[in-house]
Amino acid sequence: MELVIILLALGMLMFIAYRGFSVILFAPICALFAVFLTSPDFVLPFFSNVFMGKMVEYIKLYFPIFLLGAIFGKVVEMSGLARSIATTLIQLVGRKRAMMVIVLLCAILTYSGISLVVVAFAVYPFAANLFRKSNIPKRLIPGTIALGSFTFTMDSLPGSPQVQNVIPTTFFKTDLYAAPTLGIIGAIFIFTLGMLYLNSRRKKAEKAGEGYDCFGTIKEKQIEVNLDLQESMARKILAFVPVVLVGVLNKVLTTLIPTWYPNGFDFSKIGLNFPNIETSQVVGIWSVEIALIVGILTTILYNRKPIVLNFKDGINVGIAGALLAIMNSATEYGFGAVISSLPGFTIARDGISKLFVNPLLNGAVTTNVLSAISGSASAGIAISLGIMADKYIELANQFGIPLEVMHRVISMASGGMDTLPHNGAVITLLAITGLTHKQSYRDIFAVTIIKTIAAFFIIGVYLVTGLV
Repeated sequence: MELVIILLALGMLMFIAYRGFSVILFAPICALFAVFLTSPDFVLPFFSNVFMGKMVEYIKLYFPIFLLGAIFGKVVEMSGLARSIATTLIQLVGRKRAMMVIVLLCAILTYSGISLVVVAFAVYPFAANLFRKSNIPKRLIPGTIALGSFTFTMDSLPGSPQVQNVIPTTFFKTDLYAAPTLGIIGAIFIFTLGMLYLNSRRKKAEKAGEGYDCFGTIKEKQIEVNLDLQESMARKILAFVPVVLVGVLNKVLTTLIPTWYPNGFDFSKIGLNFPNIETSQVVGIWSVEIALIVGILTTILYNRKPIVLNFKDGINVGIAGALLAIMNSATEYGFGAVISSLPGFTIARDGISKLFVNPLLNGAVTTNVLSAISGSASAGIAISLGIMADKYIELANQFGIPLEVMHRVISMASGGMDTLPHNGAVITLLAITGLTHKQSYRDIFAVTIIKTIAAFFIIGVYLVTGLV
């Protein structure tokens, strides 16, 4: 019965999200409904100390990354940098390969540290323009953006500054470049299968005579994006500088910061009563934050005038987007924390532990389940490691598995089944494109399946080859 209660709460949240309602309101309602069915007198304590406590904890740790990623995305958009990168990709790949252009554009922006939702906002005008001119059904845009933004650059490619790749560093004391070979293999696997799937969907639609405005899509005002194909080579190269700089600086800072604070930071030495900081737990977060600040400043230098003219409105929009994204993830983290505290979850966790003794398999399955329950990769991985990190470290040492491999596998697993219908990023992506779950969720789910398989694929590669 305890397990049924958890499934019922999850089903309710998925249904409500599928209907288009905000998870910020309904995640706590569904979580507390499960608590009520378990023991009514637990409702108020669970709301105050479990749901709200975990939600605030998540915001405290990761809000700066969401905020800086959103601001970086807005200045990239306002400066014309995204347009310049899109133009270069069109010239390299070809306008006829519109899907690949959009996937690569999303990948570049995501890997530079721009938050996933902001990438969707920035890229959609280019996607709508290219899909219309290529007569590719609009309903395929969400799946295309999802492949570029929510998959291989989010947590597979080593060095990704996305929060899903940052969280394991605080538990395993690794860095963002953990298990680089496995990460690259996983990224190639996802990209290849994802593009094959999207192209098969495009060809099937073409044979059926389906164009951009078919399948009952919402009629929209045509979005015309000025792509300057005559832009100078120097300008095209400069457009990539902020993006590359974020990645390079991120790597450099993961080495430098531990030398700045070799023994962490003890607040009591300066007469303050705050918890001491252990450098290994925050180096991943600090390096991303500083790298994003530098990325923002260099983007402003790339094209200052339009940013200055639109700075107030643009930054306000970026901050609003960051608040929406962090609140979606934080409330889903709170939801997952409540569910994982109930007896039904203990039954599920113990069942997983008995079925999968190997910590890689156990971590991948547990993280996938928690990401599915919470509807958030970052929430799922934070809950999973918050509960099981010490056990995983113990088992990894017992099995002779490097913690770098644990980092990469669990990070990739978090981005598997997280994109169920109640996922905040999925809901926002569909809202941006003006489409519904019924019209476009099928393709997002297909990409989700590919991403889930990829986590287990790299486990197999490691077990067979020992590559890290």
